[in-house]
Amino acid sequence: MELRINSWEAYQETYRKSVEQPENFWDEIAKTFSWRKPYDKVLEWNFDAPDVKWFLNGKVNITENCLDRHLKQRGNKLALIWEPNDPKEKFVRLTYRELYEKVCQFGNALKAQGIGKGDRVVIYMPMIPELAIAVLACARIGAVHSVVFAGFSANAMSDRINDAQAKMVITADGLNRGAKQVPLKRVVNEALHHCPSVERVIVYDCLGWLPQMEAGRDIWWHDAIEGMGRECPAEEMDSEDLLFILYTSGSTGKPKGVVHTHGGYMVYTAYSFQNVFQYGESDIYWCTADVGWITGHSYIVYGPLLSGATTMMFEGVPTYPDAGRFWQVCDKHGVNQFYTAPTAIRALMAYGEDHVLSYSLDSLKVLGTVGEPINEEAWRWYHIHVGKERCPIVDTWWQTETGGVMIGGLGEHSPMKPAYAGYPLPGIQPVLLDQEGKEISENGVEGYLCIKFPWPSMLRTTYGDHERCRVTYFAHYKNHYFTGDGAKRDENGMYRIIGRVDDVINVSGHRFGTAEIEEAINSDGQVVESAVVGYPHDIKGQGIYAYVVCESLPTDKEVARAEIVEAVVEQIGKIAKPEKIQFVSGLPKTRSGKIMRRILRKVAEGEPDKLGDTSTLLDPGVVDEIVEGAL
Repeated sequence: MELRINSWEAYQETYRKSVEQPENFWDEIAKTFSWRKPYDKVLEWNFDAPDVKWFLNGKVNITENCLDRHLKQRGNKLALIWEPNDPKEKFVRLTYRELYEKVCQFGNALKAQGIGKGDRVVIYMPMIPELAIAVLACARIGAVHSVVFAGFSANAMSDRINDAQAKMVITADGLNRGAKQVPLKRVVNEALHHCPSVERVIVYDCLGWLPQMEAGRDIWWHDAIEGMGRECPAEEMDSEDLLFILYTSGSTGKPKGVVHTHGGYMVYTAYSFQNVFQYGESDIYWCTADVGWITGHSYIVYGPLLSGATTMMFEGVPTYPDAGRFWQVCDKHGVNQFYTAPTAIRALMAYGEDHVLSYSLDSLKVLGTVGEPINEEAWRWYHIHVGKERCPIVDTWWQTETGGVMIGGLGEHSPMKPAYAGYPLPGIQPVLLDQEGKEISENGVEGYLCIKFPWPSMLRTTYGDHERCRVTYFAHYKNHYFTGDGAKRDENGMYRIIGRVDDVINVSGHRFGTAEIEEAINSDGQVVESAVVGYPHDIKGQGIYAYVVCESLPTDKEVARAEIVEAVVEQIGKIAKPEKIQFVSGLPKTRSGKIMRRILRKVAEGEPDKLGDTSTLLDPGVVDEIVEGAL
């Protein structure tokens, strides 16, 4: 069966079938994969519990579909191209056969270190080929991987290790990021002071440093793989067995471990990858994300490899050694599909067009964006200067919890509209609900974005806390998955995402719960309480604005701000630091003590004239002071 849709008419027909007979639709797609034992039922579901199972009793291993099944026809095809941080260094190319052998070898090394089916392994690594190899090796032996972005602090990391009760951490001595080097092993050592479940640490020698190694616990990667065979039978997994846990911020301070499984995630990521990017057999595809986020899982590692694609990994940053780096890499490797974040595009816009115009970019066929809605100005810049007005832009909406792209374009086969994600992929049934939970069926409206029917790659639970999964995603509106986003649907049925409706801030495509940032700020000794909100930011989409109450007004505000930023960096990481910190004598609260974030948001957005009624507040005078001192 041809998985790729090749016209707008074909999309409309496929979509109709997928909604009328969803189980038949997914059954046909699932049958194109290698199953050890066929499933005996396509779907069982109940959104109240929630309890969703796809491809019941099917036995499979996702890595056999990523690697083994390609060896006969594509053994010598490039599977992975790695481009280093420094353009003067040599890039790495691995064929499907070479990647298969490295994954098997490392899978055997993991088993030799006592890792088996169901064990949780935390991966905290640079964007190097070994990161993808570690992910696939875990999946191959049935271990559950949990990748933690290598920008998170020791505190944030130990929270995730303890929640998963991880038995092993895989890391490196350090990493390159632009002109900086970051000592990863030092962060791991600090985190492990509070992580009794970890028995082993494997360390990849990336920078040639000599970090502190603990005898009996820590082992170098090269020592771990020494003498290991290059064949490793894939563990037979049930379709619903855990594949990975990926932690995402919620509206409470504690990160949630989103759980994805072998069967459904496999089917949906491959299907969405092939259609959104219209991947062709000889294409070179590049997603600039980090594997520490869901985008890297689904569209650097699993989706492309399941599809027999050539996928690129990039170690560096868009502006190093200069702002032409992305475009230089596109020309160097002949990239056909390019997938990046609106934040990166806006950052590069600030450097002017010269950095783009120096490169031909002739190989590009499809451009994509991910992580947050793209504003119209950035969309047009991307379309004109990068795509030369000939490449379709697929503006993709999805989440860690959805596993794959839910709403987006299909390469050149669907209409485009700046700042609109577009139409749902086949099999996805989005709806807009009003405040009472009633479906709004007409077009030209906005509402709460929900999904009314399951799809194969949806989250199954939040690790170790199923009730949290139910309350967060399924309790708001009966028989619906609630995305937490508001959306508009235009007169033609195209969707535009208009942002979070809960207490979550989206910074450069990364979500942070207000509670976890406030908790970090409040850990600073001078702080009594704080409230953070998001506000429009030219580059990041949203910036973090913190309102902070101290025991007494700081005499040196800059020093106090620096100490608060330091507390956030230590607790969470640099990506969560507030852009603006306003010291206030109090926060606007209702008589029951609830902070009125709506008021704080309007002040941060520079709209103090739109505060609404403040007379019901415990102390309305606080608002005047906040407005007067706004940054």
